[in-house]
Amino acid sequence: MKVHIQQLNNTYSDQLIDLILTIQQKEFNVPITIEDQPDLKQIESFYMEPGGNFWGAFVEGELVGSIALVKYDEREGAVRKMFVKKEFRGKELNIAQELLEVLISYCRENGIDAIYLGTVNVLKAAMRFYERNHFLQVEKENLPNLFPLMNADNVFYSLHINQTV
Repeated sequence: MKVHIQQLNNTYSDQLIDLILTIQQKEFNVPITIEDQPDLKQIESFYMEPGGNFWGAFVEGELVGSIALVKYDEREGAVRKMFVKKEFRGKELNIAQELLEVLISYCRENGIDAIYLGTVNVLKAAMRFYERNHFLQVEKENLPNLFPLMNADNVFYSLHINQTV
């Protein structure tokens, strides 16, 4: 199985909504709806126009993973929509790692020095993944003022790009 990562645009909205809501609602019982995430229907204007991006991981033409960057400040961004379908997780295909590396490379190329993210404390594997990738936990009150908070998030992380290898 070969993984192909590519930039996504609005034409992928329905596939993204299906991937993300299934994981959020059915797998992890996170009380979040599509109405809480209008950005999934506005990929180009919400992510790309301000200087961020959105990527998808495909296996045999099926969207199996996603990651996005919201650029909210000249040199800072927020990691959003980091999801991998359950049956495609793990070290064998390494999809989450590849998606994160694409995002970090994009940040380096575009002068983004720090990225922040929010997650939910029930996503223990996600938290371990971020910590393995040198993200440091940050208290909510220490987040940058412009960081775009999501209501469901209750654990936050930061990564200073130029301090990682």
